[in-house]
Amino acid sequence: MIRSGSRLAGSTSVAILLLASGFGARAEDKPADRVVLVPHRAVYDLVLDNSKAAKNVEAARGRIAFDFTGDACEGYALSFRQVTQLTSEGGPRTIDARTTSFEAGDGQSYRFKTESSATGSPAEIVDGTASKEGAGYEITLKAPKAETHREAKDALFPNAQMKGVIQAARAGQHTYNVRLYDGANSGKEVYDTLSVIGKRIETPPTEEPLKRPEFEKLARWPVTISYFKVGSDQDTPNYTISFELYENGVTGAVKMDYGSFALRGTLTRLDLLPQQACAK
Repeated sequence: MIRSGSRLAGSTSVAILLLASGFGARAEDKPADRVVLVPHRAVYDLVLDNSKAAKNVEAARGRIAFDFTGDACEGYALSFRQVTQLTSEGGPRTIDARTTSFEAGDGQSYRFKTESSATGSPAEIVDGTASKEGAGYEITLKAPKAETHREAKDALFPNAQMKGVIQAARAGQHTYNVRLYDGANSGKEVYDTLSVIGKRIETPPTEEPLKRPEFEKLARWPVTISYFKVGSDQDTPNYTISFELYENGVTGAVKMDYGSFALRGTLTRLDLLPQQACAK
């Protein structure tokens, strides 16, 4: 699934922790409330979204590809890559970002590694782990430099955040607001997120990989998630992502708004993978 973080950060770097999230069932969840994600591989083709006026970007194209595996008991692993080619007055520029991550099924620990590069700039690496401790959590980074950082206030990791979005959608809620830590950018930043959830979509899917009976019957909702850096007092989000969210975790009709321009993603390939039984 498209995750909360496929973010191009700044003018030359990329921070991506986005498109496939697993949501481990918590012990207090009732069986009817469980979110059961399907392991899958997905490919999205990206183009410049012409519905938004772009600043300093004349053309754009790219691709997102990821593998999402695991189960709600042990946790979910993600291998993700986004390559984006941008054309502006200064010439073409290619941004390449790769990430691997793993979030425990109970949502108490999270590890991640992201490597991003842009034409003419050295690669940037963020590598670390985060674990819940008491009311907050502790971040241990290996890169860009070895350090430990403590947050006194709690935040959800990506899978738990997205699980909450699905549960809110099922309950008929139209907003879902939580604090998120996903390891993006420097590995120390925390975001306030606002999810706006529309009414359940009743029309058939339009993307070819989703035109199959199991998806035509599956509940899905239009979702827009905005990310605000904690402590910035900003009115405009750093990043916004919109998509159609299926209750099994697959996403389609993706739009990523970076502020100065936006990309639109079309699901072009979807492979459902074997799923292990899990008692949770």
